[in-house]
Amino acid sequence: MVFAPDSFKGSIGAAAAASALAEGWSSVRGDDRVVLRPVADGGEGTLDAFEAAVPGARRMPVTVTGPDGQATDAAWLLLPATPDAPAGTGVVELASTSGIELLGDRRLPWDADTTGFGQAIAAALDHGVSRLVLGIGSSASTDGGTGLLTALGAEFTDCLAQPIPRGAHGLGSVVHANLGGLRPLPPGGVIVLTDVTNPLLGPTGAAAVFGPQKGFGARGVIAADTGLGRLAGLLPAESRTPGAGAAGGSGFALLAWGASLVPGAVEVSSLVGLPAALAEASVVITGEGAFDGQSAAGKAPAHVAALAASAHVPVALAAGRIAPDADTSAFAASASLTELAGSSAAALADPGRWLRAAGAALARAL
Repeated sequence: MVFAPDSFKGSIGAAAAASALAEGWSSVRGDDRVVLRPVADGGEGTLDAFEAAVPGARRMPVTVTGPDGQATDAAWLLLPATPDAPAGTGVVELASTSGIELLGDRRLPWDADTTGFGQAIAAALDHGVSRLVLGIGSSASTDGGTGLLTALGAEFTDCLAQPIPRGAHGLGSVVHANLGGLRPLPPGGVIVLTDVTNPLLGPTGAAAVFGPQKGFGARGVIAADTGLGRLAGLLPAESRTPGAGAAGGSGFALLAWGASLVPGAVEVSSLVGLPAALAEASVVITGEGAFDGQSAAGKAPAHVAALAASAHVPVALAAGRIAPDADTSAFAASASLTELAGSSAAALADPGRWLRAAGAALARAL
């Protein structure tokens, strides 16, 4: 039995979720051998997944400017030296530096930015890492990555040659981008883990698809998309690249820096040894906080299901909430924590308990 959930955003991490599901399963089928392989797709929990998978990984504390402009305690992860990265690899997660969960119930669609993410990247560069792995899910902002690039040495100015305001506000007045002061990439380059394939602009772009989650109304979405279009004309990157719209346009900004975008779930699953574990598995259980219509586009459970299908292993799903529009046809069984608990509030109040209940329910179903 392999347990490979992503984190349940805002309530429980991937490693703890895997343990709880396994405990529930074992309460019904105590003789089964369980293997824990928590995963991530570039969003919240990416640092945890790398830390659990790589012996000798070290958290490096750093204080950054959070999405609300306030000082925020965070960390980046230093992976040990390898032949390809003799000075180690730095893993930096946007979710823990500029993520929407840092705002709690607040939403700051116009003011939130990615400065803190850029500051954490700069800290890893200052340490001298040979390469960077960046996870860019769970963003609080739609600033096109101007905050992170500014923290790395870029300058964005208006028609009066003044710095633009932070966040999406600034995109409406930006007329010039000076990238001459940008920090160089580390020798081994920069890999960006994305959890979506959206382009920067248009009806499937950063503002249209993710803006409402960050607090934009209909007019705000149009204004933000227009601002992102202004930025697209100033930076040396292709706005139609899959993933350019990730994290409010941070994917686009990192392309302009010279980074490479890759599917986060694929990269992390490989690192934690999930394909090898599936080769010996009879069943795999995956999951995430909300399984909905977007979950098939690069999210971890969809990738786990694809790997399981290739290995001819049945796969089941445990999710905090399973939306009516979600396609669960790839799963042999599914369990919703909200349904088990009676409400989303009850499920969120004690996710470990209801994940154990989900594990037991799936054991009985399979």
